[in-house]
Amino acid sequence: MTRTLKRLGIAAVLALAAAAPASAQTFTRYTSTDGDYWKESSISASEKAEGQPIISVTGDETFMTFKGWGTCFNELGWDALHILPEEKQDELLKRIFAPDGDLKYTHGRLSLGANDYARSWYSASEVAGDFDLMYFDMTRDKSALVPYIHAAQKHNPDLWFWCSPWSPPAWMKINQDYPVQSSRYNKMDSRINYLLHRKSDRQIRRDKFPDWLAGEDFMIQDPRYLRTYADYFCRYIDEYGKLGIPIKRVMYQNEAYSYTPYPGCPWTPHGAALFNAEYLAPALKEKCPGVELYLGTFNTNRFEEVDGILSDSVMNGKDIFAGLGFQWEGSQIIPQVRSKYPHLKVVQTESECGSGTFDWRAAEHTFGIINDYLGKGCEEYTFWNVILCDRGESAWGWRQNALIRVDSRAKTATLTPEYYAVKHYSHFVTAGTKLLGAFGGRTEETPVMVFKNPAGKYVVVAGNRANTERRLTVRLGGKYLETLLAPHSMQTFIEN
Repeated sequence: MTRTLKRLGIAAVLALAAAAPASAQTFTRYTSTDGDYWKESSISASEKAEGQPIISVTGDETFMTFKGWGTCFNELGWDALHILPEEKQDELLKRIFAPDGDLKYTHGRLSLGANDYARSWYSASEVAGDFDLMYFDMTRDKSALVPYIHAAQKHNPDLWFWCSPWSPPAWMKINQDYPVQSSRYNKMDSRINYLLHRKSDRQIRRDKFPDWLAGEDFMIQDPRYLRTYADYFCRYIDEYGKLGIPIKRVMYQNEAYSYTPYPGCPWTPHGAALFNAEYLAPALKEKCPGVELYLGTFNTNRFEEVDGILSDSVMNGKDIFAGLGFQWEGSQIIPQVRSKYPHLKVVQTESECGSGTFDWRAAEHTFGIINDYLGKGCEEYTFWNVILCDRGESAWGWRQNALIRVDSRAKTATLTPEYYAVKHYSHFVTAGTKLLGAFGGRTEETPVMVFKNPAGKYVVVAGNRANTERRLTVRLGGKYLETLLAPHSMQTFIEN
């Protein structure tokens, strides 16, 4: 009898001991600092906390449900990738696009014709006056972009795509050229620079972007040109579809407020409203049913420009847009736009590219702007160049950063600090993850976000851009996640 009771008592104690860890709220912690990335450790939530919570959630909030991460497919990215041995190319693409990879990208962005990280400018319609698009030609796309996309699709067959042009074909523009302004990096006649501001008689305050607005549309506002340009979008979508590349969304223009020495095209609010409402939307409905039309990409912090398009008389109550896309200075007006147009979804459309430093400071900047866009309700995030070589220089003399840097001489690749800044979000914040709370944005020294993934587990992403340790206290339901964040560090906590 006594031995039996003792055996039962020991069994009960062992059972309780085994149950205790299962009931505790534990997290796996991933930490990155400059030169020391993705270090794994464990941490447990506690019943009490020493500090005041920077964020408190119940677990039932749903501020925004995230849909996915993506990147733009550019010619110079393909060229950089192709410097590497084939097995290394495959390894990197798996890291970026595979559902079980590091970054788990789900979508891609394409440009209709050249963008600023093309080898040179071009379009698929180079014959002036070809209003029937008889000479529409995808040869250039098939030389780099299409094989780049197909290589990525091997690791994620479910990749989907959206597109926007940097410039219409040159013959459709008032300056008859791809850039907007002349520079030593293009051959545009400097005498026609005056076209940009000739009807603008007011200087914009210097805390606004840009200082001056374009006085007129660079896209020729003639029905034949506008109709052909809308058909150009549809032809592009159709041709890519035949190649197994599904384009599910379009935006009429990349950065209508960047007046560039590389391909670009300024638009006025009325010109943008006219083209979208009277030409592009009807063409998509007729020839590309199911393809969404978003308004963007906006890189201006002038709300009146966005509002001017949406409220233009030509719109006349037309509900043609499924959402809006923002990048760069456009992030500043997202709250104002969402307040007036709550029925429209908002997405981030291009990460800020840096200046070819490939350093920790650039990574911290990216870490902060991801917090900024998601915290303002953007349900998608699209990065710019995922891979570049050497100094990251474009054909127009601009050096930019990328997540992966290729050394063209050694034929090696390095995952940059920015790669890990992205991984701290994208590895665990996957499609269907709900954002419960956010603090920080692009300027706060301790940006923090709290998510709940589709499995019902908490994900906390936090950074410390200060030179000293900072205490992190987050209330998750009835418990606290509390720890010290090392100076200049990035952290992700995933509930076990």
